Amino acid sequence: MTVIDGIGRAAQRRLGHALRARVAGDDASERAAVIWGRPGERWFTPADPVWRVHADAAMFPGGVAALLLQSLHPSAMAGVAGHSGYRGDPWGRLQRTSGFLATTTFGTIEDAEAAIARVRGIHERVRGKDDEGVPYRASDPDLLRWVHVAEAWSFLTAYQRYAADPLMPAESDRYVEQAARVARLLGATDVPTDVAGLLAALEGYRPVLRATSAAQDAARFLLLDPPLPWTARPGYGLIASGGVAILPGWVRRELRLPVSDTVAGAAGLLGLVGTRTVRWAMAGVAEERQVTPRR
Repeated sequence: MTVIDGIGRAAQRRLGHALRARVAGDDASERAAVIWGRPGERWFTPADPVWRVHADAAMFPGGVAALLLQSLHPSAMAGVAGHSGYRGDPWGRLQRTSGFLATTTFGTIEDAEAAIARVRGIHERVRGKDDEGVPYRASDPDLLRWVHVAEAWSFLTAYQRYAADPLMPAESDRYVEQAARVARLLGATDVPTDVAGLLAALEGYRPVLRATSAAQDAARFLLLDPPLPWTARPGYGLIASGGVAILPGWVRRELRLPVSDTVAGAAGLLGLVGTRTVRWAMAGVAEERQVTPRR
């Protein structure tokens, strides 16, 4: 290894550790040891589409798209604004969400079921009224279905747009089917199990979707005023651009994002650059994401 190679590897690892700390927390190594290192039976394997999608850097722009899309459901947005503390502790919320996704995708069945039980317990306590006084509860099966549909669509779309090796059509259907497992266990009903069903479900929600003032405020916070130092904002901007680029035009218009289809194409190129950078950085800590063989 040359001196230049050594410097490059060190920079890769530093960026990888910094990104992982943001997404998974300062105790990311300890969490990884549990999620990836604990021996036991798992629902999925590295060959499964859901594993491939959720392990890829495309989840970064996919996550941005999912949050923006989810915000268009008034009840979902009211729950986030009223109970999640996304403004006071945005990184804590991200770390809890990423930890849940990692545990239910890559962790043992025992750990995945425990994580689902914890979230179900939290959902039972989250309830209130949206900005029009309509009651909501986080445990509502249809609301859980919406959150899942928005996430599954966003993650799959981002992967197909930014991954080095996109899924084949049958693999995409398999991804939707596998991702549905956790949604059902959380309490969602009538969960789509293939891409056609996922697209139909997304279209079916359009009559109830709209950008409330809380949704517009969340979009501004996410895209214009993220809780990051100025030195980190250009890199985040690449990822956020990639998330906005994959959103359907009607979502961008509803959120009043000044992004035309032409501009969205350019934003997609920025998203591709950002995703490749994240992928390169995360490869520097890849050794911690190895599953312990079953004994």
